[in-house]
Parts: sequence; C-alpha cells; structure tokens
Amino acid sequence: MAKRILERLKRIDRLIRLKATGKPSDFANRLELSESSMYGYLALMKSFGALIKFDKFRNTYYYEYSGEFKIFFEKK
Repeated sequence: MAKRILERLKRIDRLIRLKATGKPSDFANRLELSESSMYGYLALMKSFGALIKFDKFRNTYYYEYSGEFKIFFEKK
C-alpha cells in the first residue's frame, strides 16, 4: 500500500511539473482517484512545502516555483 502511495505522489508530481494535469475532475480521473482523494494528496504535498497553484486559463496545476517533489532515503 505504501508503495502505491509513493508511486501516486511521483505521478502527481510529474504531471504538475509538465503542467499537464487538466482541470481537477480530469486530474482525478487520470489518477484513478476521487476528487476528494486527489485534493488530499495535494494537501499532503502542500504540507511538505510544495507551493501548488491552479491556472484557470491553462486548466492545470503547477508549482509556483520551479522544483520537484522528492521522497527518498539518503544514506550518509
């Protein structure tokens, strides 16, 4: 289950970076999620500092600043 969540977060991040999410209902369908679950993932990403906005003209989510969402273990 955790692996599926991480894979979904990576997919969400990729679509946001590409500015290819579509409107919220399309984005949720693309992710095979309900809109409320999709909003939950976005809220989680925002709680980790991702500044996610929605462009009504282009109908896509985007990051306010260039970057990407990373989740990994770094060996020291």
